[in-house]
Amino acid sequence: MLESAYIAHGHQVSMWAPQAYFYKFFSTGCLSKWAGYIDEFIIFPLWARLNLSKQPANTLFVFCDQALGPWVPLVKNRPHVVHVHDLLALRSALGLLPEHPTSSTGKIYQRYIRWGFRQAKNFISVSNKSREDLHALGKVAPILSEVVYNGLNYPYYPIAIDEAKQILKAAGLPEAEEGMLFHLSGYQWYKNVPGIIHIYAHYAKTCEKPLPLWLVGPHVDAQLQLALDAVPSQGQVLFFYGLDNRVLQAVYSLSRAFIFPSLEEGFGWPIIEAQACACPVITTDSAPMNEIGGPSARYIPRLQADDDVQAWAANGADVLGTLLALDEVARTQLAAQALAWAKGFDADSAIEAYLSIYRQVIDSDK
Repeated sequence: MLESAYIAHGHQVSMWAPQAYFYKFFSTGCLSKWAGYIDEFIIFPLWARLNLSKQPANTLFVFCDQALGPWVPLVKNRPHVVHVHDLLALRSALGLLPEHPTSSTGKIYQRYIRWGFRQAKNFISVSNKSREDLHALGKVAPILSEVVYNGLNYPYYPIAIDEAKQILKAAGLPEAEEGMLFHLSGYQWYKNVPGIIHIYAHYAKTCEKPLPLWLVGPHVDAQLQLALDAVPSQGQVLFFYGLDNRVLQAVYSLSRAFIFPSLEEGFGWPIIEAQACACPVITTDSAPMNEIGGPSARYIPRLQADDDVQAWAANGADVLGTLLALDEVARTQLAAQALAWAKGFDADSAIEAYLSIYRQVIDSDK
């Protein structure tokens, strides 16, 4: 995305990334990960050093993620910017996320990454929460550290009900005549998908004909199956995979609520996608979710490791029930508020903000 946007703005862009030399010989089996590390942290830095001297003095080196920290020392004395998405892996390695402990080798790896990005001087974070973690846990000493919110990478907007239903029909999906409840994720540990199922189970018990819950992305494992076993017979939980953006847009537009009670995030892109389609959002009342969700989202407490899951889920179901009970006037007002908020997350505006910061970095190095 960055490469194509900057070329469109008239800049010369070259993408540097490790190539598979050792990995192509060990792409399967127990040695594949280590072969990849050799390509990333031994071969690639040698290649980069050979090519750095050929770059003009005003070249800006942009690291697309702070996890590329081990490469930062290569250009620490040249103009550079590090984009920061989330510090979840580092927080886990520091023992701050009891829900997701890190192995001993993982802790060493995260220290290595932090050793690298601590040598950077210029950062752009996707949220205030990520910037706070960068400063507090990354222990950086930046010259420049700014926040630029992600822009939507697809032009989401509300689709009329009849058109949205036709899109679902063409994709071979159920009709969902009364709408649905919706969640989208890759089923990472912090997405709290079992928690969503527990919320839905409590909600479904209060209804003769509850809305179906559509889960796009998560797969059913033993933990999720335990949660599914608590869903009453009148409830319906459906799993879908591989939906393209247009179909997702139709699902957002038809959904009565998007449920996203993550334990942690760096940003929380689906929150804005849902709001851009005028879909009400229920998410977690902690940063960055309440930072990104803004005034139109509805919030529930973060599920802590020692919480009573059923009590937490019952509270979430109450919030959901209250949202679904809004009259048409209140729903229209909420949709307008969500749409207005989502306009602040524009891809073109984000690109312009990046370029402005890049210019500051280059000018300050002269």
